[in-house]
Amino acid sequence: MVTQASGMELEKGLKQRHLTMIAIGGVIGAGLFVGSGVVINDVGPGAFLTYALTGVLIVLVMRMLGEMAASHPSTGSFADYARTALGGWAGFAVGWLYWYFWVIVVGFEAVAGAKILQRWLHLPLWTLALGLMLLMTVTNLFSVRSYGEFEYWFAGIKVATICVFLVLGGLFVLGLWPGRSLDFSNLTAHGGFFPNGPGAIFAGIVVVIFSMVGAEIATIAAAESNDPERAVTRATNSVVVRISIFFVGSVFLLAVILPWNSQQVGASPYVSAFEAMGIPAAAEIMNAVVLTAVLSCLNSGLYTASRMLFVLAAHREAPQRLIALNRRGVPVWAILFSTVIGFLCVIAAYVSPDTVFLFLLNSSGAIILFVYLIICLSQYVLRKRTPEAELPVKMWGFPVLTWLTIAAMVAVLVSMGIAEDSRSQLELSLVSLAVVLLVYAAARRHIQSGADQPEPAREG
Repeated sequence: MVTQASGMELEKGLKQRHLTMIAIGGVIGAGLFVGSGVVINDVGPGAFLTYALTGVLIVLVMRMLGEMAASHPSTGSFADYARTALGGWAGFAVGWLYWYFWVIVVGFEAVAGAKILQRWLHLPLWTLALGLMLLMTVTNLFSVRSYGEFEYWFAGIKVATICVFLVLGGLFVLGLWPGRSLDFSNLTAHGGFFPNGPGAIFAGIVVVIFSMVGAEIATIAAAESNDPERAVTRATNSVVVRISIFFVGSVFLLAVILPWNSQQVGASPYVSAFEAMGIPAAAEIMNAVVLTAVLSCLNSGLYTASRMLFVLAAHREAPQRLIALNRRGVPVWAILFSTVIGFLCVIAAYVSPDTVFLFLLNSSGAIILFVYLIICLSQYVLRKRTPEAELPVKMWGFPVLTWLTIAAMVAVLVSMGIAEDSRSQLELSLVSLAVVLLVYAAARRHIQSGADQPEPAREG
């Protein structure tokens, strides 16, 4: 645990139920509720296999992270592990890149949430976006327990919705629904199971992997609980079930219920599926759920960014002011600084949506893949250094699965470079990485040159 010089430390205000729901709901966002339709349109009925393959990658990364976090719980989580395993440059790069990724997400989700609210509140987009930003800022500033409580209920609504869909959708496709018979014809009736070729399954991984971002937040939040080791172990062990049921299961049902090439699937898959089943007010219900998912992501994004900034400040890699805690153990200045960037993103989305805001989104597009890649490399190095007896959680099939995961992450990055629609994201994200590394090199040179200067002569 990184503490302040005065001896204060982050409040251990998260209970096991908070961490359990953060872990369960962390990967369920608007990317699943809305983005899954785009993936089905691109891949075909076999899209659930794309989610399964991507899920395997995320599960392996989380297992590696769980191995490190269970042995050394830390607010900095993978930034601290990267620093220990690979050197100061890795911790600095991962910390700042991950912070940058989430503050951009915060601004994006605020705008997305405002667009949904405009269905019910006829106010300017920027007004609603700023209102959501203020709400989540106050939530995070109050205490870590208030963040946990909000996230508990946000995640609960998302999980309940998916569970209801799985039950009703299962009854519908199995012919146990009024007026329905057993019918899986949509899997092959419109051009076959692989209408765009088997290669589309792998191409879709580039899109799907971003919809599963957030599983790692539980390992950061665990450091603010009373039993970090138990919390991390449970979170990482349950990720297999979460991804296989919530992602693979629900996308499979979508592909069975609706034709893969229908316009309704691409626009709003879950709304279309509920309407096909005859559920009344499906659109309004799902829009409320998607709003909840957006607020959950905004809430978690602000929390995660502030904690990463706190750790960077603790290592003197960010302004020292950001390490200050209030009496409730909340890093106020780290939260406010992260919020300011989020507010600026909202302004950019209003003033310059097609230039500045688009540039910000693209420049953070591949960053999470860089982070996951460094997590894998860190785990490999630390596992070599750590005795087996000191590992309460162990990576499966080490070192073979570790290297296969690294190779898969590199393959995804290469795929982004090949595909025209994602190439700019990779290029601009590489620029972001280069800028961070240059700043680190300059900071190190400045520190070393200061240390090499002779001490001034003292008078008298």
